[in-house]
Amino acid sequence: QVIAGGHYDVDCSVEDPNGRTLYKEAKKQYDSFPHRAEVEGVYTFCFSNEFSTFSHKTIYFDFQVGDEPPILPAMSNRVTALTQMESACVTIHEALNAVIDSQTHYRLREAQDRSRAEDLNSRVSYWSVGETFILFVVSVGQVVLLKSFFTEKRPGSGRAGT
Repeated sequence: QVIAGGHYDVDCSVEDPNGRTLYKEAKKQYDSFPHRAEVEGVYTFCFSNEFSTFSHKTIYFDFQVGDEPPILPAMSNRVTALTQMESACVTIHEALNAVIDSQTHYRLREAQDRSRAEDLNSRVSYWSVGETFILFVVSVGQVVLLKSFFTEKRPGSGRAGT
């Protein structure tokens, strides 16, 4: 997911250790790509911003490796019904996973909002400095104009006659 920058879009590609492209998308803001690795080795993630060279972008990505281990070690060995305590543990575990997903979502939204607020703050600061400069120039101009109204200009050499 693109958190900040430009039009909130980025190119992404994923390659396996053999160099085969598994995923390639252009100008995406958010996407999900589930894949079960068939080849061992180093997979390559590439995020590109070549179509938007002037804006820096912040992205968030999350990947999960392997299957989730069983909550209770004995659960993988048996096929019988769960006790009430085991069932409660499974329910709590699933609820906590939902909480973790929600917290991640809220953190991403908070990062986006913080980025927008910082950008707005800098724009307001520049605008305020510009307005202050213009106000100063207008004030000096008004003082000079008013001073010219009350200054008497005499023709001649400036000597007083008797």
